[in-house]
Amino acid sequence: MDEIVNKVAQSGLINLDMKDFRPKGERIVFDMKEVLWQGMALREKDFRAFVKEHDWLQYEEKFVAIDCSVDAIIPNWAYMLMAVSLEGIAKHVSVGPEEKLEEEIFQIEIEQFDAKQYQDERIILKGCSDHFVPRSAYFQLAEKLKPVVKSLMFGEPCSTVPVYKKPRK
Repeated sequence: MDEIVNKVAQSGLINLDMKDFRPKGERIVFDMKEVLWQGMALREKDFRAFVKEHDWLQYEEKFVAIDCSVDAIIPNWAYMLMAVSLEGIAKHVSVGPEEKLEEEIFQIEIEQFDAKQYQDERIILKGCSDHFVPRSAYFQLAEKLKPVVKSLMFGEPCSTVPVYKKPRK
């Protein structure tokens, strides 16, 4: 009987899985509609009382997106006040939907990533993930890898799409 040979393992291709760039931790979306007067406007006195009395420690070590799911009048200072209240408690705070939060935290991880370890390697960025991966994360990682890698592909080892190949000297 012939031995089964893993040709992908022997190819020298390195798989990078985008889920490895997704920081672990709970994501929370704080919906500002919960603190609106009559569901359409923010009243400063009521909002300041809410901020003062709210248990901010429930967001400790969590990723928080501050968003509003209704069309409402919310001044910028209200988002600032919430962000300041979460400073030093939450892992990261973003203003906008959860997708924007994910973009920001992926960006932070990719900025800290040392691409030099893949000098002259052939890299495949895995295309499928169990979790949401922002499109921008693929671009940011490709941008970081391009100056150092020999080649960059997208997809799975059995079906890749070439993205970049270093020119021969």
